[in-house]
Amino acid sequence: MEVKNKKILLFLQLILFSCFTFGANTNSTTTNQKLSLGDTLSAEKSITIGVTIISSGGIFEMGFFTVGNLSNYYIGIWYKQITPQTVVWVANRETPLSFSEMDSAQLKIIQGNLVLLNGTGVSIWSTNINSNTTSKSIVAIIRDDGNLILNDGSNSLWQSFDHPSHTFFPGSKFGYNKRNKTSQILTSWKNSEDPSPGLFSLEAEPNGEFVIRWNKTVNYWSTGPWNGHTFGPLPLRPNSQYNYTFINNEDEFYFRYFILNPLSRARIIMDVSGELKQLTWMNSSKQWNVFFTQPTQSCNIYAYCGAFGACNQTPNQSCDCLPGFTPKSNKDWDLNSFSSGCERKTSLKCGNVTATNLEQDKFWRHSHMRLPVNNRTLTVDSEAECESICLNNCSCTAYAFDANQCLIWNGDLFNLQQLSEDDASGMAIYVKLAASEFSVPKVADQTHKSRRLKVVLPTTIATTLFLCTFIYLFYRTRRARTKGNPRPHWLNTQKGSGDLINEEDEKGIDVPFFSLESILAATDNFSEENKLGRGGFGPVYKGKFQGGREIAIKRLSAQSGQGIDEFKNEVVLIARLQHRNLVRLMGYCVQGNEKILLYEYMPNKSLDTFIFDERHHVLLDWKKRFDIILGIARGLLYLHHDSRLRIIHRDLKTGNILLDKDMNPKISDFGLARIVQGNATEANTNKVVGTYGYMSPEYALDGLFSIKSDVFSFGVMMLEITCGKRNTGFYQREEALNLLGYAWRLWNEGNAMNLVDESLLESCNEDDVLKCINIALLCVQEDARIRPSMPNVIIMLGSESTSLPKPNKPAFTARTRACNGTTSSSSKPYINSNNELTVTLEEGR
Repeated sequence: MEVKNKKILLFLQLILFSCFTFGANTNSTTTNQKLSLGDTLSAEKSITIGVTIISSGGIFEMGFFTVGNLSNYYIGIWYKQITPQTVVWVANRETPLSFSEMDSAQLKIIQGNLVLLNGTGVSIWSTNINSNTTSKSIVAIIRDDGNLILNDGSNSLWQSFDHPSHTFFPGSKFGYNKRNKTSQILTSWKNSEDPSPGLFSLEAEPNGEFVIRWNKTVNYWSTGPWNGHTFGPLPLRPNSQYNYTFINNEDEFYFRYFILNPLSRARIIMDVSGELKQLTWMNSSKQWNVFFTQPTQSCNIYAYCGAFGACNQTPNQSCDCLPGFTPKSNKDWDLNSFSSGCERKTSLKCGNVTATNLEQDKFWRHSHMRLPVNNRTLTVDSEAECESICLNNCSCTAYAFDANQCLIWNGDLFNLQQLSEDDASGMAIYVKLAASEFSVPKVADQTHKSRRLKVVLPTTIATTLFLCTFIYLFYRTRRARTKGNPRPHWLNTQKGSGDLINEEDEKGIDVPFFSLESILAATDNFSEENKLGRGGFGPVYKGKFQGGREIAIKRLSAQSGQGIDEFKNEVVLIARLQHRNLVRLMGYCVQGNEKILLYEYMPNKSLDTFIFDERHHVLLDWKKRFDIILGIARGLLYLHHDSRLRIIHRDLKTGNILLDKDMNPKISDFGLARIVQGNATEANTNKVVGTYGYMSPEYALDGLFSIKSDVFSFGVMMLEITCGKRNTGFYQREEALNLLGYAWRLWNEGNAMNLVDESLLESCNEDDVLKCINIALLCVQEDARIRPSMPNVIIMLGSESTSLPKPNKPAFTARTRACNGTTSSSSKPYINSNNELTVTLEEGR
């Protein structure tokens, strides 16, 4: 009876601890005070379930915790005031405690060591320092920097900073000891619900570099040497948030980073995905914001998708098992941890093909693949010989053939990647599968064959009749069309439509043609569930093609003739442009009445869906907004100066800036773009098209467009990104026609910081913000000749100097009140122009 009561008491204690640990109980502060031992664990006390120690400033907490299915318990350190719980250090990663052990498990100081005892009193983890002392002066203290220190009152005997798990703390040292030739190691969790050691680790090398390894054997990323300021691939230059140091002497070398704002929370982790990430906690959005990540592409991580998994770079599902394979651990894959890989659905027969009921193994062809590593190369006369070699070798799992070279793979396949059809580096690989994966096994029994014949024969006859009927209806419809009846667009399966895309245009198109049938299949016949939104010339859908590749599909509205010229312009123009800050055109389709463009899929949609949305705008802190501004500027610099064509976009706006999975900006929608020849920077048009609020005055009034017209639009976007308001949303403000006028007034009054979105005040640097507002006002000056060019904008954005030119008054700013109470603008009205004017009004999405 006593044992039963003890179990019940333990169960109630665990429930109380869960509420306390994960913030489920709003009165956890009171509970915390009752269960805390302060910041120090002395020799007379111990940490048990529900009992913790908390740093003096209340930043970090240490105790028992559990994640996932609640079956395993660990002793570790987490942020006290951050929800959901963020664990930064784990002691017993390899030896978790079970629920049944928690009634008597404890962490205590024994003979000068911190020791974790399981339910039977056996040590399962210890600090393992050479100490025979039994002095009661030895204590363990958790500090506000996250470091757990074991000391005897005067000397530090052991500290957790020297033994990190998967987190590299600000202020701690991470490096290599030259005297004892030992390296510190960050090791990923197995998955987000399992703290046990995963496959990925960051280690310090004796040569002063830091490398990421898979399974402690394969290096797939390195920092390179320290150049005196930073490591090559890492954005570690001193800034307003962090400072970085690298020390190299005769005893050791190590790297450290510091947070300049003591109220900020940041950490560097070796993530379960195999990526090294620096994260900053955002109080406004209550989430960890990624400051940097390396490698930047998931597919560059060794064995990211595990054995027989193919990486495809899509944001929602980065890995797919090859046909004939299934995830080895569905739980890991559900948690977006793919390194466990895939396993065969059906075992290979391999050599055992003499029995009458078995078929020989076969090969499944995979096109446009990045080939796996660790192949064996043979010289052969034909592909058939290469296939035969692999088929007759039971350990061979795949082969590829290229110019009399036979590439053979034995065992598991790692690092496969599905490439796009236009990627010239892609090759075909043939993966061995059991014959049953291709078709229904043969049945030797003749009665079974007879039964199948009775089914197949009527089916064949019915299919033939159907085809004959279809052909009859097809030709009948064609004859009707020649007599003036319109031809149904679904019967038109021929590429091309009149002279929309002629042969000369097709020669300059560097992207593939997609059939309408493949697009219909990818979008589920343009279903509403796949609809992403609607652009100026028609709806946009999400399509999923073979291999899991996701593409955004813009369908020109078939109900009107509007946009045909723009469609043709975009197909011919954007296909020639390649830049990381320009959206990539993946293909096109002109079939019957359908005119379709296919783009790379942007999971975060457009910039306006963030900065103008009451819920989403807090997700973009100042650092991210500045990176977006800089990315747009680089894309414009490419269009105006660095591409083989000089392009003027003519419709730059936040709705045409798309964001990829890492919130990197990409300029899109080139339907209105124009090429200017040679060294020309401007041109004229009789038709003014664009979006109200973003058009420059010389374009809106006189039809004169230039690279400075795009600069004006860029300046408007800079102000919108900074303040989180639309340029056209300030009509009710006194003496301000729009955002430009409002910004100009605050600038002259010396109150420009009042323009800034309130959600940015905690994360922004005032000098940087004022610099951006200054540059934006320079870009929207009324006189196009004195606006800066994009190279000058890039220089000013990257300059640390606060000395910038003083801006002149922007266009379309003044507003006066007439005697009758109506409002009129002192600027020239649009109707003064003799040009044809087509204006798009901006609306919230």
